[in-house]
Amino acid sequence: MITSESDIRLTRVGPGSATKLGLTFNNNTINVAIYAPDAAQIFVHFFKPDTEEFITKVELTSRTGKVFHSEILGVDDSWLYALQAIQKVPRKGHDVDQRLLIDPYAKSLNKSLVWQQSQYVNKNPFMLPKAKIKLCEFDWQGVTKPNISRHETILYELHVKGFSINNREVAESNRGKYLGLIDPASIDYIKSLGITSLQLMPIFSFMSEPRLQNLGLTNYWGYNPVSFFAPDQRYANEDAVVEIKTMIRELHRNGIEVILDVVYNHTAEGGTEGPVLSFKGLVEAEFYLRDEGDYNFNYVNYSGCGNSINADSDFGIKIIMDSLRYWLTEMQVDGFRFDLAATLGRNGDRYNRKAALFRAMAQDPVISAAKLIAEPWDIGPEGYQLGNFPSQWFECNDRYRDTARRFWKGDLGLVPELASRLLGSRDIFKKGRRSHTSSVNYITYHDGFTLHDLVTYQQRRNEANLEQNRDGHNGNFSENYGVEGETDDISINSLRQQQKRNLLATLLFSQGVPHLLAGDEVCRTQKGNNNAYCQDNEISWLSWNLDISQQSLLSFTQYVIQIRKRFPLLQRCFLHDDDFEHSDYHHHVNWLKPNGESKQIDDWQNNENQCLGLVVADDDLGYQLLLILNASERHVDYNLCDFKSAQRILDTSLVNELKEVTVTQTHYNQSPRSLSLWRLPL
Repeated sequence: MITSESDIRLTRVGPGSATKLGLTFNNNTINVAIYAPDAAQIFVHFFKPDTEEFITKVELTSRTGKVFHSEILGVDDSWLYALQAIQKVPRKGHDVDQRLLIDPYAKSLNKSLVWQQSQYVNKNPFMLPKAKIKLCEFDWQGVTKPNISRHETILYELHVKGFSINNREVAESNRGKYLGLIDPASIDYIKSLGITSLQLMPIFSFMSEPRLQNLGLTNYWGYNPVSFFAPDQRYANEDAVVEIKTMIRELHRNGIEVILDVVYNHTAEGGTEGPVLSFKGLVEAEFYLRDEGDYNFNYVNYSGCGNSINADSDFGIKIIMDSLRYWLTEMQVDGFRFDLAATLGRNGDRYNRKAALFRAMAQDPVISAAKLIAEPWDIGPEGYQLGNFPSQWFECNDRYRDTARRFWKGDLGLVPELASRLLGSRDIFKKGRRSHTSSVNYITYHDGFTLHDLVTYQQRRNEANLEQNRDGHNGNFSENYGVEGETDDISINSLRQQQKRNLLATLLFSQGVPHLLAGDEVCRTQKGNNNAYCQDNEISWLSWNLDISQQSLLSFTQYVIQIRKRFPLLQRCFLHDDDFEHSDYHHHVNWLKPNGESKQIDDWQNNENQCLGLVVADDDLGYQLLLILNASERHVDYNLCDFKSAQRILDTSLVNELKEVTVTQTHYNQSPRSLSLWRLPL
């Protein structure tokens, strides 16, 4: 409960400004501005930094519109602070008036928020993190953003802790930390892999759900934020803000972008009866979506996490915009991946691709220049919006994932759809309206099977999540090839490895932006768990003790990434009449049958066909590429008579041949369940 006031007195020296929300420190004076339409009074409580012992409190006595504000003299910049809101109409059961609240605009918190049932019930102020008043100075040393072009971008999704916690080559104090990503061992690995952009799973301050805490589990993924500005202290040795800036600076120094996975669709305050931590005590009525006409605070739950943020409200738009600008400017990140991004475009129940937030982002010179990646759905009405985001956005393409998985698994009738996926899914991202780079192609993401498990398990194994194996995806389009789980059968393991190579090569040779999940390149397994969100343990962490098969797949992944970078035909638009953006390349596409003839309309209707040949040529580049994909269980003979001095760049059936080889025969026998790539003269 709220502690009594000490003898220290602070002086209000004026009304201050309502313009800049949060706390702004200047010498010995602070300006505090809090957006709180639900409150009748706002107090700022100050605490000692080492013990969190209460010092004093000050009421914000000036009000402009929905903002309480005051300028206060005599504050020590080492202190911590929290807010108290006396509500206009007390919310039954919440006791908001007697609770401390996190400032929604706090830039740094002194600790992570860990749910403690007894402390919360007893209104113990020590459970709640306190905000820091002043941020440390930081020297960017002249390092600037890499500004990787859209078509060159290769995403690599990782968890800050899970990536380095097991790597003994990383300094022990930095394992599992922000600084672990820039240890020389980590930098060398990332650069050797060849990716351009790290996509970090959430690093905003978050809290594990009380349900998980009571089960002895934790929200390892971090998709449950309590702040849109303050980074989480879990991955810091000392000051999270300084260490993240250091991490970003050193990644940029090495030419690597940083994309943040951000959650602006819900918060850790849960449903109507969830805990009061920040927004609920200040701006609940405006910030959380409710059923239309419902004034009893029954939340809409389009996130599946208890609440949905009203991104169409004045405060919702402002705080999201301010947060994006802060991370792009002050923290120097390069872009964002938006979790359940359909929520951001909702006007009430309806999704609108011209929503106010999207328009505001488009006109902002800082935000519009960043990489913006949508997870284009939520679980609300009309929640699936793939292809329907603003034109400059990227979108996670689950139809690419499902088509590639099903094709290589051996499902029939998929050749026409696979052809579309290879060429940037132009049936979804329409020519003239969207760039060919709009599609973020992926085989695996954090939520689902890893690549290894995709070819090892047909059924999910999520018992460790303590939900009776009911959670996680049902439609995985996975295959075990004869044995469920791990096996010593050499032929099964060989086929599994080949299928991994097929999927990785298909991903890197497709138009769009490729997305890789960290660890897929070294056969990382979650032991069949396809929803490891609550597994902060070996199930989720990368292992760095690589056996021969893991090292082999790593070498293969490095090679196919090099191939993508080497050939502009694999990066830029295949379609010469794509008028969305200027291109100096004039490509020509031809689909081949095994006999060497071009496919005709009727050929696409053969549902038994599991083989596809694609020729891409560019007159200016002076060469053409041939891609052959054979998902069938038989050899397919391809006629190469029309091509002289063919250079085979890759064949996924040839495990140890990662180099170009001149092939002089007029026919090529493509092995079952394999892919090959060729360089051919014009």
